Amino acid sequence: MCVFFCNFAAVFRSRLRFQTSKVGYEHELIDRIMIYRIAFSCDEGDQNFRRVFEANPEVTFLDFHKAILESVGYPDDQMTSFFMCNDRWEKEQEVTLVEMGSNFEYDNMTMEQTRLSDLLEEQGQRLIYIFDPMFERYFFGNLREIKAGTMQGVKCVESVGRPPKQLRQDDDMQAILGKDGKGDLDMDDLFSDELDMDDLDMDGFQDLSFDDGSMF
Repeated sequence: MCVFFCNFAAVFRSRLRFQTSKVGYEHELIDRIMIYRIAFSCDEGDQNFRRVFEANPEVTFLDFHKAILESVGYPDDQMTSFFMCNDRWEKEQEVTLVEMGSNFEYDNMTMEQTRLSDLLEEQGQRLIYIFDPMFERYFFGNLREIKAGTMQGVKCVESVGRPPKQLRQDDDMQAILGKDGKGDLDMDDLFSDELDMDDLDMDGFQDLSFDDGSMF
């Protein structure tokens, strides 16, 4: 009986080593023969703007995020994110800078824990990089090419045109606030303690019913 269990344990360890080495070999193979070429453009500002990156598929989206910021000169102080997109640029899986609450349709994936190869698998795949989360301004990305080769990390290999400003003030908000940022609104008028009872439509209140739960 002892011999049987010893033999079983030896076979189990052998298979475990084989599976582990197989997974490691697959990642090593990807690392050795594949390079992703990803291009970004933008629909505002300089129409010639584009940034092209080459990356090892095993780098994380966090590495990619840092490379993008460096290529356009943006500070790393915004809650940026990536979205995988379909052929109509509709958002699908999100990859966030920090862990966020997941929804029923997509998993919670963070940049630090997600590799490019986890989500990018086919040439022509689309993605966006949101650099201004307040107004959802972003770069349009495309996995332009998957080619044979070897490299470490990710780097910008083509930089053309000036990027748009990372943050901007909404035109409507600017109009309200004015140039000095203080605005023309009189807050005392908005929150006045005086109430003119003649302005209230009391007939409208009489039609409300609080017994049937229609208010909620």
